[in-house]
Amino acid sequence: MTRTVTVGLDGSPESRAAAEWAAREAALRGLPLKIVHVWEPVPQPVAQAPLPGGETRQRWTEEVSREAAEGLRLRHPGVEVVTDRLTGSPVDALTEAADSAELMVLGSRGFGGITGFVVGSVSLAVLAHAERPVVLVRAGEQAADEHKADPAGVPSTATPFRPVVLGLDLGTPDETLLGFAFDAAARRGASLRVVHGWSGPPASFHHLHGDAGLHDQLARGQAKALTELLRSWRQKFPDVEAIEASRCGSAAQVLVDASRETSLVVVGRRVRTSPLGAHIGHVAHAVLHHVVAPVAVVPHG
Repeated sequence: MTRTVTVGLDGSPESRAAAEWAAREAALRGLPLKIVHVWEPVPQPVAQAPLPGGETRQRWTEEVSREAAEGLRLRHPGVEVVTDRLTGSPVDALTEAADSAELMVLGSRGFGGITGFVVGSVSLAVLAHAERPVVLVRAGEQAADEHKADPAGVPSTATPFRPVVLGLDLGTPDETLLGFAFDAAARRGASLRVVHGWSGPPASFHHLHGDAGLHDQLARGQAKALTELLRSWRQKFPDVEAIEASRCGSAAQVLVDASRETSLVVVGRRVRTSPLGAHIGHVAHAVLHHVVAPVAVVPHG
């Protein structure tokens, strides 16, 4: 079965921005773009009631998908665009679609004047349960936003891509996550900024042991571990400039701070078998709510 870049479309501004981003990603990967619209049937008692507008709404949603596909074909002539209309629960349908895709792209409403996302319940549920990477794109995302500013200070698609940023936990590094991030940077011809936040010992420890150089010793150890971890990946992707950023502090805050002026932020999500809970770690949560760039959440074991 041919893999696709799949996008969930509901006609909202955020889903339209996601569709544009997905088309650009499909071009980078040389894959078809699949537009998925989920039709959620009304409950049986409601369906039997003489309420007007149901058929009109259905025709409208079909028209939205058709017009979106035609527009994307015109703006991205090298990308094959197909549509798929699914029926059922949006969460279940989109999660199933995500699992058969190379990656799923979903829209999420931005805060407006404040950077970041308002993550809806559907997007959050798909993120939590999909077995393939899911990318969240805010409303208003433009192609030029992913690129460095031109000499006049204006973002332009004619300039190189901004860096890709990867949030990495040295305690549980995963090859799927690292591979996704290096591959994304390579396809964009961009550098990869690998960010690791670590916690230092409490102040009482310094007081008891009187070791003023302990922090520097820990910092050197963390930086060395990050360098060693990336050694083989630099060999696999020799054209990708991997920039290390090992900082003492909250992993979430360190990653958010490092994710300004970037084309894509990549974070991991550990797969959990329990049906309870959101299944999204606090670092991913922080990035989803406070980073303005598209965010890729990569599930791993």
